[in-house]
Amino acid sequence: MPYWWKKQRNAAKTDNKNEKKSGGVQKTPVRGDDTSGTVTDIPFLTMGTDLKTRIQQLKKTTGNSSDIVIHQIMLGSGNDLPAAVISVDGLDDPKMINENLLEVLMGNPEIDGYLGSENILDSIMKHVIKIGGVKKVMNWNDLFSELLSGQSILLIDGVYGGLSISTRGGQQREIEEPATEVTVRGPRDGFTESLRVNTSLIRKRIKDPNLWIENFKIGEVTRTDVALMYIKGIANDKVLEEARKRLNTIKIDAILDSGYIEQLIEDKTYTIFPTIHHSERPDVVAANLLEGRFAIVVEGSPFVLLAPVVFIQFFQSADDYYTRFDIATALRLLRVLSYLISLVGPAVYVAVTTFHQELIPIQLVFALAAQRETIPFPAVVEAIGMEIVFEILREAGLRLPRPIGQTVSIVGALVIGQAAVQAGLVSPAMVFVVSITGIASFATPSFFIAISARLYRFVFMFLAVTFGFYGIIIGMIALAVHLTSLRSFGVPYMAPIAPFIRSNSRDTVIRAPLWSMSARPRLFSQKNIIRQAENQKPMPPKQKSVKNGEQP
Repeated sequence: MPYWWKKQRNAAKTDNKNEKKSGGVQKTPVRGDDTSGTVTDIPFLTMGTDLKTRIQQLKKTTGNSSDIVIHQIMLGSGNDLPAAVISVDGLDDPKMINENLLEVLMGNPEIDGYLGSENILDSIMKHVIKIGGVKKVMNWNDLFSELLSGQSILLIDGVYGGLSISTRGGQQREIEEPATEVTVRGPRDGFTESLRVNTSLIRKRIKDPNLWIENFKIGEVTRTDVALMYIKGIANDKVLEEARKRLNTIKIDAILDSGYIEQLIEDKTYTIFPTIHHSERPDVVAANLLEGRFAIVVEGSPFVLLAPVVFIQFFQSADDYYTRFDIATALRLLRVLSYLISLVGPAVYVAVTTFHQELIPIQLVFALAAQRETIPFPAVVEAIGMEIVFEILREAGLRLPRPIGQTVSIVGALVIGQAAVQAGLVSPAMVFVVSITGIASFATPSFFIAISARLYRFVFMFLAVTFGFYGIIIGMIALAVHLTSLRSFGVPYMAPIAPFIRSNSRDTVIRAPLWSMSARPRLFSQKNIIRQAENQKPMPPKQKSVKNGEQP
């Protein structure tokens, strides 16, 4: 148990003793060392049923926070029974509370028949409140969990427990086109920061009762809602069990984005290659669920996590499946080529100009030698310096406001490149190589795969200046060994290439025609493999023989 929790618990025990002597509240909810990290489960009965006492206790627990709204009302037509409706300003819907809750409870003769009932909460829940999503809360733990999630709480004097009423509201971002996964063809809607909005966007695409959602609350302070989504009967049960295990073992004070979850459940931490995919496109998530993967949706994050994943998946775009297979294949090959250029482009230039001049035409050798005649630095220093400057410009463009950032990154690169050439610090050929390398890195659909190339680029430049092409080959072999050693929830990262799985090779770098991909990837789904009927290849209608003089 953390030291500050022990200190707070001891202070709370001292307060409880003082309150017992003064006849005050019997117990004070404090932070416990349970896995939920919320207020220790204390039934309302142990605190008594007095409404004022419970309101005082709630104010004390929340520090009398200004956003806690308490409506003290009288139930029944004769205003016979005190009650309170409690909500959080900004998380609730004031109009719904006023029209569908307060007006129904205050001065309503329907409640008179239930005032003396032992099951008054059940009666009000079933016969009086006309709002869906009403349930009982019988301890402080449940009360604060519901209240701080945007629900309203109804407490009645003399009745232990309360009702949680669905009045969730507040400001939410509208559904917009994803900013990080731009496509030429396909849906234009993207995820928001609302978990329920995100799950509904997936539900709209998969109208199947076998799409199951399991809820978790992670974060001992934030109590963040996390949803595990999968299609029962398609997803691998062993992978799902491992996912539940990893989610349940997370013990942290806060989850503010899905990136927290990603870093805490991935297979291998010491690698710059992502072993969990994330997307803000509902169609991408739906397609991955249909292949047997699972998705993790986090409240407050527009990025949904997907696993298991393979390396080649990061070179695939959503619109690959909305266009012809030959066009999609050409684009995928172009992306892989762009990744290789961004990975070893400067290293190849350094190796050629330093060790292997015989590999380039003699006219180009003379041209490069003439350019480098006045350059005071070796090629590797030029390359590293220009790459660092380019990365600084790229990072500055990301952090500045979008209109200004784009201008800074484009104009800055032009101005600095031209100034460096005129000052004799770098050669024009080096500016060209670095520019092509930077542009090639933008062709990779996944931002984090592109980052891996940007980082390993410096390693390959060091190997190139030390060993030439032999160093680049050694680096590529080491990189291939590292990639084949990675796993994503037990699935080989380089599959279906290494190990080679022929049945799964129809959707890798080369995308087969849609009508020929009748089976799901066996890497992710061990059952219900068939996803479409065979023999769906489009065929022209058969032409009937036309006799002389007849109309066709």
